[in-house]
Amino acid sequence: MKSTKPFLLFFSAVITLSSCTAISQKKANQSSLKDAYKNDFYIGTALDINQIEEKDAKTTQLIAKEFNAITAENIMKSMFVHPEKNKFDFETADKFIAFGKKHKMFIHGHTLIWHSQLPKWFSEIKDSAEMNAALENHITTIVKKYKGKVDSWDVVNEAVNDDGTLRKSVFFKALGEDFIAKSFQLAAATDPKVDLYYNDYSMENPTKRAGVIRMVKKIQEKGIKIDGIGMQSHWHLNSPTIEEIEESILEYAKLGVKIAITELDVSVLPSPYGMQGAEVSQRFANNEKMNPYPKSLPDSMQVKLAQRYADIFKLFLKHKDKISRVTFWGVNDTQSWLNDFPIKGRTDYPLLFDANLQSKKAYYNVIEAAKK
Repeated sequence: MKSTKPFLLFFSAVITLSSCTAISQKKANQSSLKDAYKNDFYIGTALDINQIEEKDAKTTQLIAKEFNAITAENIMKSMFVHPEKNKFDFETADKFIAFGKKHKMFIHGHTLIWHSQLPKWFSEIKDSAEMNAALENHITTIVKKYKGKVDSWDVVNEAVNDDGTLRKSVFFKALGEDFIAKSFQLAAATDPKVDLYYNDYSMENPTKRAGVIRMVKKIQEKGIKIDGIGMQSHWHLNSPTIEEIEESILEYAKLGVKIAITELDVSVLPSPYGMQGAEVSQRFANNEKMNPYPKSLPDSMQVKLAQRYADIFKLFLKHKDKISRVTFWGVNDTQSWLNDFPIKGRTDYPLLFDANLQSKKAYYNVIEAAKK
């Protein structure tokens, strides 16, 4: 009769390993993202309208437990808060502020000046004097309204092209590049204490990075307050590399400003034609090759996503003296904008919580990274 001892030893080892993993995940589950990184940087999330209005108690509970900073995904953009030239609408934005105050969170305002999601009246301005007046009214009214309530603002969003040149937006066409410095100047004059950020995607691209640095230096040379750089961080499993991300953090930090990771997510889906970045006007056709996981994410991909997040947060911890905040672009996978960008109708899995608000393996890896 063959001895069963080797089998029993193997079985015991498997049980022990499984138990250790379960215990580790249980301990992680007893913690939270904000607690794990409380001595390092804020951990934030973007909220949609349903979350702001607390439509689902389970979601609200998760947000309050895991995060200590919030950004409004859409409702503070100009088309919502300034729909008509002589009309502001702060009803939903007020609810967002109230949510943050209720849960004692750092409140980030997103965004004052952006070429996209503009109301029609704003996008049709061509005269420089009219644009100057509109810019001043828009910025000062909103910043004054939330003075002492909003902790930081994205003053200008996505003004630099991937080739490092300035985007020929409606603001640029009317005022030239001066609109950027003017926007920061207006915001600083209205609320001298609030932190002011420039925010953009593909900030790891060396050519774009050089353009952003040139722009920020021009603002600084004019003596105008700019407190930070927002790296949106819409990343993929294999790009940008950790080395590319680190190089950008170091280069931006040389400007003497804070670094915020403002819209973090990691797509697990194929990128059409090698597309990088987050230019919202880009769209591509859907097909099975581009949407390989319509029902669920395979375990093998869960492992890859978890490892990617572990590597990312190890880097953030390495440079925690430079990073003020890390914000995820959404609470859970079903909320993610990546389900419709750059291909509508796909199913992506870019965040730490799944469709049922359950913690994914990536969540536990992020928690564990803080303990090492």
